[in-house]
Amino acid sequence: MSALRFPDLPPSEPQGSDLLAQERSRTTFSVHDLSNFIYGEEYLERQEKFLGLIENEPAFDKSDRYFLGRTERFAGALRKDHALVKLAEQEKWTPEEFQQADILIDESGPFGLHRSMFMPTLVSQGTEEQHELFLKPALRYEVIGCYAQTEIGHGSNVQGIETTATYIPETNEFELHTPYLTACKWWIGGLGKAANHAVVMARLISNGKDYGPHALCVPIRSMEDHTLLPGVMAGDIGPKFGFNTTDNGCMWFDHYRVPHVSLLSKYSSVKPGSGEYIKPPNSKLSYGTMVLIRASLVGYARISLAKAATIATRYSAIRRQFVDKDQPKMMGKQVIETPVLDYSMQQYRLFPIIAAAYACHFTSKEMMRLYYLNIKNMASGNFSLLADVHASSSGLKSLTTTMAAASIEECRRACGGHGFSSFSGLPLLLQDYAPNVTWEGDNYMITQQTGRYLFKSFRDLVAKRAAGKFSATQITNPTLAYLNTYLDNPDLKCPATTPSQFHNPEIQLAAYGHRAAHMIAEIVHGLDVEKRSWNSMLVEIYNASVAHCQLILVQNFILGIRGDMPQPEGIAATPLTPAAKEALTDLSDLFALHQIHKQPGEFLTSGYIDAKHVSMMSKAIMDVMDKKIRPNAVGFVDAFAFPDYYLNSALGRFDGKVYEAYTEMATREPINQTEVVEGYEQYIKPFTNPKGLKGKSIQARL
Repeated sequence: MSALRFPDLPPSEPQGSDLLAQERSRTTFSVHDLSNFIYGEEYLERQEKFLGLIENEPAFDKSDRYFLGRTERFAGALRKDHALVKLAEQEKWTPEEFQQADILIDESGPFGLHRSMFMPTLVSQGTEEQHELFLKPALRYEVIGCYAQTEIGHGSNVQGIETTATYIPETNEFELHTPYLTACKWWIGGLGKAANHAVVMARLISNGKDYGPHALCVPIRSMEDHTLLPGVMAGDIGPKFGFNTTDNGCMWFDHYRVPHVSLLSKYSSVKPGSGEYIKPPNSKLSYGTMVLIRASLVGYARISLAKAATIATRYSAIRRQFVDKDQPKMMGKQVIETPVLDYSMQQYRLFPIIAAAYACHFTSKEMMRLYYLNIKNMASGNFSLLADVHASSSGLKSLTTTMAAASIEECRRACGGHGFSSFSGLPLLLQDYAPNVTWEGDNYMITQQTGRYLFKSFRDLVAKRAAGKFSATQITNPTLAYLNTYLDNPDLKCPATTPSQFHNPEIQLAAYGHRAAHMIAEIVHGLDVEKRSWNSMLVEIYNASVAHCQLILVQNFILGIRGDMPQPEGIAATPLTPAAKEALTDLSDLFALHQIHKQPGEFLTSGYIDAKHVSMMSKAIMDVMDKKIRPNAVGFVDAFAFPDYYLNSALGRFDGKVYEAYTEMATREPINQTEVVEGYEQYIKPFTNPKGLKGKSIQARL
C-alpha cells in the first residue's frame, strides 16, 4: 500500500464530468455517425470485443508503464508480444484484426519489425521457394526476423551502404562481410535480442562487379538455443530517446557464408555456378516495401495526431484559468473560471491539429488505395503509377511525420505544467513517435525524391505543350493538372474580396496549386537556365515538396468530404450525414487557411494572393474557430473513438475525472510506497540530524 494518501475530497465545482457533458451537448452532429464514417461499424464493434480480451490479460496491463525502467519495460514487451501472438492464434485473427489489437495495446515490441518490415519484404521480393523456406515459418513465428539496412555510417543513403555479399561460385554461396566499422548494421529493430533471421541489405558482388544493394534473408541465431551463429556478432545498441521497448540492435559479419537461396530473387538474381547477374525488369520494383511503409506512416501520423489532440482538447475543456471579464463563463447561475479551450490562442494551437488528423485520415486512405492499385498494375507489367506513388509517399511521409511530431509537442505544451507529467500520456507519446521523422528516410533528405519527380513532370509537360503534343483532356494525373493550370495562366490572381469567400474550396485549391507550381517552375529555371547546383537549391526543393504534399492533403480532405474520392475495388464508401459533412467542412476550411496564414510568404511570392488576402484569411480563421469549431471540438475528438485504455492518460479521460485519476496515479509511484525514502539514513540524516536526536523537531529545539 502506498504511503501517499490523498484526502477524500472532490475537485472544486464544476466537475470535469459536468464540463465534458456540457461540451457534448453542444455538438451539432452525431459522434457515432462520424466514427462510423472514419472506421466503419465493423471496426468499432471489433474494438469493443478486443477491449474485453485485452484489458483482462495481465501481459497487456498498462498501469505500471510510466514507472518502469528500460530493462523491465523490454521484458514486459517480450511478454506482451508473445501473449499477442498466442491470442491471435486462439482467436484466429486476420492480419487486419491483429493490427487493430496491436494499436490498442500501443507499445512497440521486439516482434514489431518482424511484422512490419521482415515479412512484407519476403512477400514482395521473395520467390515461391523462398516463401516456403522463410515466409511460412515466419508466419508461424518459428522464424523471427528483422530488416537490416541501416548502418552506423549510412542511413538514408542506401546506395552508400558498405556491407558486402560476394558470390562464391565454387560453393554456390554468398559471403557476407563487414569491411569497415562504418559498415556495422545499426538501429535495426528486433535485432538486438529477439530475431533469429534478418533481411540484410548488402552490396551484391559477383565476378568482381558491384551491383549495388540487394536483399538477402539469412539466419543469424541458432534455432536451438538462440546463440549467435559463427561469423555473426550482434547485440542491443543501448537506451534511446524513446522506443525503448524495442531492441534496436547492431550487427557485423566476419566472412559469413550463406546459401545461394538467401538472395531474394523475385526480380533480380545470380545464376548458380556462373555468377551471371540477371537484372530486374524495372529498377524501381524493389521500392514496393518502402512505398508501403511510407504510406502506412501517413496513417500512423493520423493516429498520433488524433491521440495527442484528444488528450489536450478534453483537458482544455476541463482546465479553468481566470475569469473573462468581457465574456464571463456561466455554469447555471454561477460565474466560473474560463475553460482554457475558450481562449482564442488555445483554439489556434489545438484546432488546426484536430483538422490535420482528419486531413491525414483521408490522404492515408488514398495512399493505401494507390499502393495496392500500383501493386496490381505492376503484376501485369504496368508501371505507370509507380513514379507518382513513390514520389508522393516520400513527400507525404516527410510532411505528415514532421507535422505529427511538432503537434504532439504542441499538445503537450498546451496542457501547461501537467503536460510535463508522464501521466498525461503525452511525453511517452512524443518519445516513441520521434523516430518517425528519421526512419524510412530522413525527412529533409527524402523530399529530394519528390522534387526530382516534380521537376521531370514539369519539364516533360512544358516540352509537350511546346511541341503541340499535349491536350488538357488527356490529364489523369493530379500533379500534371495543377502544373498545366499554372502554365495556362502563371499570373492568375485570387478573386476573393471578402473573408467569407475564402471558405470556397476552389479558391483554396487554386491557392495551393498555384503556389506549388510557381515554386517548381522557379526551381527548374534555377537548375536549367541559371545552372545552379542541386545542393545550392536543397532548401527550395524541400519547400516545393512540402507545397506539393500540402496540396494533396487539402485536396483529399475536400474530396473526401464531398464523397468524390476513388474507393478501393469492391469497397463501398460510408456516406457522411449532412450534419457531419457541414462540421468536417469547417475543419477542412481551417486546415487549408491555417497553413497559408502560418506561412504566407510562398503564397504571396507566387502572386496568387496579396497582403489584403492574408488579412481577410485571419478573420475567416478566427470566425470558423470560434463560431463553428469551438462547439464541436470535444465531439471531433470523441469521434476518434479512442478508449481510455488506449489513451492511458489522466488528462484525456472520457469521463472528465482528470484530477481524481492524476492523484491516484501518483500514489502508485514506487518511491511513494514508503514514507521515508531509501537512502535517508545514509544521505539525508547526516545533514539534518547528525547527532541522532529523537522526539524533537527543529522548531521544538529552538
